[in-house]
Amino acid sequence: MEVRIDRDGCIACGQCVDTCPAVFEIASDGLAQVVRQPDTALEEEVQTAAAGCPVSVIIVEE
Repeated sequence: MEVRIDRDGCIACGQCVDTCPAVFEIASDGLAQVVRQPDTALEEEVQTAAAGCPVSVIIVEE
């Protein structure tokens, strides 16, 4: 699994960070970013974060 964020559309709500802080963080510019690619143990949390993103900017590729 590979995950990325379309930061141009990010509204910095922090939902992804709240759901999966091991993969996402809020960068110094206030937008979310991926800090590490998930291992298999984090795949479910990443999928939950992607599904819950209010602007659908989390892209998950299998």
